[in-house]
Amino acid sequence: MLHGIDVSNWQGNVDWGDHADDGVSFAFAKATEGVTYTDKWFDRNWQRMRENWLVCGAYHFAKPKGNPADQARHFLRTIQQAGGLRRGDLVALDLESHEGLPADEVAAFARRWCRIVERRTGMRPFIYTHAWFARAGNCAGLGEYPLWIASPGRPKGDPLVPSPWRDWKIHQYDNSPIDRNVFHGSREDLTRLGYDPR
Repeated sequence: MLHGIDVSNWQGNVDWGDHADDGVSFAFAKATEGVTYTDKWFDRNWQRMRENWLVCGAYHFAKPKGNPADQARHFLRTIQQAGGLRRGDLVALDLESHEGLPADEVAAFARRWCRIVERRTGMRPFIYTHAWFARAGNCAGLGEYPLWIASPGRPKGDPLVPSPWRDWKIHQYDNSPIDRNVFHGSREDLTRLGYDPR
């Protein structure tokens, strides 16, 4: 299994060289949230992940009450301003807040966001979520997208897999003092799920 981490502004100045030396092979950094928020550390994280030869991932924190098209454009524009996508880079939708909306509206938001990002980049975004959130119906119709499951109470590489998925791709197995993940496969397997400029 490949080992990875994910970070946001809460981690501040991340020592990417140190993580790479410790065997971290991939990482996701928060890029955006909603239609206006950009993580102030994203540019730096994106550059430093690349400089340390990690598989680079960017994620958007979904605000389902907002417009999915506007949020997708904000996310992709932020990545472009940080240097853009290169072969093997990954993108993800962090889907864990319903903002008081019914599950079918949350799922419809997520499907629309994913379709726009897929159309613009040619790759399917990962869906980061929790089993309880998916079981409530908030992820209906997203089973075709690779699952990044937050399941810190489970052994590494043995997460709970909620419907509509049958299998997982990334397991977030720990979140203290930093979010830690594993990918079941090789680096080549992981980058195959990422951006292909062709």
